[in-house]
Amino acid sequence: MTPVWHTPLTPLALLRRSAQVYPDHTAIVYGERRTTYAEFAAEVTRVAHGLRGSGIQPGDRVAYLLPNLPEMLVAHFAVPLAGAVLVAINTRLSTEEIRYILDHSGAKLLVVDAALHPRVAPVASGLKSVEEIITVIDPADPGDGVGSGVRYDDLLARGTEAPIPWEVADEESTISINYTSGTTGRPKGVQYSHRGAYLNSFGEIVHSGFTPESVYLWTLPMFHCNGWCTPWAVTGIGGTHVCLREVRGDRIWELIGEHGVTHLNGAPTVVTTIMRAEQARQLDYQLVVTTAGAPPSPTTILQMERMGFRIVHVYGLTETYGPYTVNQYQRAWDGLDPEERARLQSRQGVGMLQTDAVRVVDEQMGDVPADATTMGEVVMRGNNVMTGYYDDPAATEKAFEGGWFHSGDLGVVHPDGYVELRDRAKDIVISGGENISTIEVEQAVVSHPAVLEAAVIGVPDEEWGERPKAFVVLSGEATPEELIEHVKSTIARYKAPREVEIVESLPKTSTGKIQKFELRKRP
Repeated sequence: MTPVWHTPLTPLALLRRSAQVYPDHTAIVYGERRTTYAEFAAEVTRVAHGLRGSGIQPGDRVAYLLPNLPEMLVAHFAVPLAGAVLVAINTRLSTEEIRYILDHSGAKLLVVDAALHPRVAPVASGLKSVEEIITVIDPADPGDGVGSGVRYDDLLARGTEAPIPWEVADEESTISINYTSGTTGRPKGVQYSHRGAYLNSFGEIVHSGFTPESVYLWTLPMFHCNGWCTPWAVTGIGGTHVCLREVRGDRIWELIGEHGVTHLNGAPTVVTTIMRAEQARQLDYQLVVTTAGAPPSPTTILQMERMGFRIVHVYGLTETYGPYTVNQYQRAWDGLDPEERARLQSRQGVGMLQTDAVRVVDEQMGDVPADATTMGEVVMRGNNVMTGYYDDPAATEKAFEGGWFHSGDLGVVHPDGYVELRDRAKDIVISGGENISTIEVEQAVVSHPAVLEAAVIGVPDEEWGERPKAFVVLSGEATPEELIEHVKSTIARYKAPREVEIVESLPKTSTGKIQKFELRKRP
């Protein structure tokens, strides 16, 4: 018998509480729209009833293809409140990729942004499971050619504000399925549980330092790991969400000035966009930027701090609800030289408060020595690791070989216990039998003042088997030869790229990760 004091954990409880405690506090800002927490909860309830009125049953998958609009934020509560599973789809995917995810997930209903509707239209009639497509009209970008189909207002009209319990019977049940990028094959559906999402939300609150006074700007896509569980986290603490349709440096600075933004999340490329915008300025207060996706270089960390930003460096994967580790700041670092302190802050750190410990292991699953030199694979387990890949038991079994989730990332452990990534297993450059970390080389390149971004890959070499090559986006004047010499003066000379290619931009995913597989295709 379940003890009477046991309540299944779910992020739904976070909105229930904030609607009670902060009913008149502004929950959502978008353009001229302002939504209080009481109104937020009421809309969530209407949408949940509307989904049920549309035939959605417990366990059904409901897909959303939306930018960071208020309706996307509502979906993170309304879909699970209806007993369904949210499938948030990457807005930059092609028509065929969207079709695959809809078919594989078995989504019964799709909610799509009007401007993105043309991406779905070519396959709409041939989808295996989708019974209805509902369109959201955003006045900021209303799209065209949507026709007289079902609108979001129609979905709201099917619902009521009759109370629905903000609870679930089974905290291990699936709250969402997030599809991986699929760069090495078909994307896999990563399943999150109510329990895992709830606990990760508390980790985000603690490590990003959210409070009821926080104003969070949505620079991170909500489709990416459910926005690192931040829709639930900021809501739980009673903060304000500022929605943002498109990540542009000018618009970000405009919203920072207008709303006094205190927090935002994103990959280092988003940080670079903010830093390099014409509107960039010195802040007169501290704005917290939680960043992941690629290790931020010490150079970037120092530049951001000088502008008034505080960097919270986290690391994780889609399979770990987004962030799993954090570079926990130590007060002992205050007195260090700024460059040395920034170097320490660029490490991936230790497990977040809600996680199990992170390990770096050898091929026999033994822990590598904490010598900052011996490389192994980063593995994780616990509440904030996925429950498995949807409808893919073979991939799930392989991912959890030895009882731990295998990240595919290579790293070392420092004497203080902090983990530092050295590379993806597939990205490490083996030159003359020596392992060269592309991350280390990239950070050396970016430390040159004329470099905006850099990516390093391994290319064939007749003598050494492989050697590093750098692709560089400049913000100033520098020749390839100057950059190579700079790297040689920064790290071991044998690690320096023999070739530097100056490019206008680097290929990236929608979340800002550099797509090295695209660079490898270049002649």
